[in-house]
Amino acid sequence: MKFNLALVAVLAMAACSCASIKGKKQILNSVKAFEARYQHHSGLVIYDIESGDYILDYHGDKYFTPASNTKILTLLASLKTLGDSIPGLYYLESGDSLIFWGTGDPSLLNANLPEGPVFKFLNNTDKQLYFSSSNYFDEHFGPGWAWDDYLYTFSAEKSPLPIYGNLFTVSKSNKDTHLKLEQPFFKQFFWLGDTVRTENVLLRDISSNNTFYFPSSVESGFNEQIPFHYSDYFLASALADTLNQKVNLVSYSLPDNYKTIYSIPSDSAYKVMMQESDNFIAEQLMLINAGILTDSLNTERAIDYSVNHYLQQIPDEPVWVDASGLSRYNLFTPRSMVWVWNELYKNYNPDRLFALLSVGGQFGTLKKYYKNATPYIFGKTGTLSNNHNISGFLKTKKGKLYIFAFMNNNYPTKAAVIKKEMERILYKVYLNN
Repeated sequence: MKFNLALVAVLAMAACSCASIKGKKQILNSVKAFEARYQHHSGLVIYDIESGDYILDYHGDKYFTPASNTKILTLLASLKTLGDSIPGLYYLESGDSLIFWGTGDPSLLNANLPEGPVFKFLNNTDKQLYFSSSNYFDEHFGPGWAWDDYLYTFSAEKSPLPIYGNLFTVSKSNKDTHLKLEQPFFKQFFWLGDTVRTENVLLRDISSNNTFYFPSSVESGFNEQIPFHYSDYFLASALADTLNQKVNLVSYSLPDNYKTIYSIPSDSAYKVMMQESDNFIAEQLMLINAGILTDSLNTERAIDYSVNHYLQQIPDEPVWVDASGLSRYNLFTPRSMVWVWNELYKNYNPDRLFALLSVGGQFGTLKKYYKNATPYIFGKTGTLSNNHNISGFLKTKKGKLYIFAFMNNNYPTKAAVIKKEMERILYKVYLNN
């Protein structure tokens, strides 16, 4: 048999140039055993940035429910759409009137974000205020959100002009006999319940802001935040109470000559979204993107634009329906998650990018996991019941930088058990490379 020596040489050189990962077989066996033990679906992809090679790919082409890993796509879309600052308000001055429209900016009187200029702008004007929501074309919940999550902070409603993060805060010390409301405006919605409870002492109606307080038989204090039910009338009333001047409602289309007040630095919102996995900020950012791209605040339009303009080269077309990952309709593959991270790494300053992320053992949603003297995991988690994922960057003991996506869906056990096993497997990659 004759051999083509030139071909053999080329193949040998290609084999030598390919990136490799030490302990690959052991890691793959660990993932397979992990998957078999809990009868769930697991996918792990590791990508070598330096060589541009996938050095481990287990179920990389399979679709998974991403949960809050969806926010990585929202980050990419926002970085490509927004500038350094978030538009905080659209407005038009006409005679003695100031007509304004929301941009989706989540920062107005939001304790988790820096103070922007919008409040001062509205508070200092001597003109009559008119609010229009005519540029809002969306539902207040995303498709596929669980309806019975409406009482939880992670499921705050979307709106064109949020205030207080679309939450109200109520507290009680174990010594007090009365409730304390951080925003006094909400007192009008509180009612005394007719039973005594030991838990779930606060209950808001699903279709109104009427909130019932059921005294507890156990002397204990609490400090809770509850999403409020949005309407234009409610916003105008709450804003008027805060500004101490009337806010009128109008239905006035956004004109071509509107002006913009810019709000907080964009990175300040990205940081809370990525490190604390803030669903509300993620959803509002996508509404802001939609307003810039289409003049209409509509999440679906922003997602469609992002898929068609920012994700043309993604390995597997995503099923992407919301900005936060609350919806179980979302479906992404591990190799697509890796592709998105690589796009972020290639196109944005790594120092800026890494400053937005959770860090294993340090802060954010990774604070309690991946602890090490030298941090080695930087990225984003995503958790829904029976689903946990993590993706981002892994810096090995020898200094190699990998992008990875480790996705686990449909396990019938506690998330903490799955997280510990994922940590054990990724630590092997850290140690051996």
